[in-house]
Amino acid sequence: MNDATYWNEFYIGLAIAGAIVLIAATLLILILIAARRILKLAQAALGIVINIKQNTLSIWELQNTNHTAIDILNEADTILSNAGAVATALHETEKQS
Repeated sequence: MNDATYWNEFYIGLAIAGAIVLIAATLLILILIAARRILKLAQAALGIVINIKQNTLSIWELQNTNHTAIDILNEADTILSNAGAVATALHETEKQS
C-alpha cells in the first residue's frame, strides 16, 4: 500500500467517525428537546393537579361534617331520653300532689 491509499482510508474513517458524532449529537439534541417538552407538560399537569386538589378539599371535608352530624344526633338522642325521664318524673310528682 502506498501513502495515497493510507490517506484515503484515513479520510474515509474520519468521515465515518464524523458521521457517528453528528448522529450522536443529533440524538442528544432531540432527547434534550423531548426532555424540555416533558418538563413543560409536567409543570402544566402539576398546576392542574393542584387546582383539582383545591377544588376537591370540600368533598373531603364532608367526611368531617358527617362525623359532626352523627355526634350531634347522638347528643340529641341523649337529650331526648333525659328530657323524657324528666317529664315522666314531673308528671309522677304532679300526680302525687
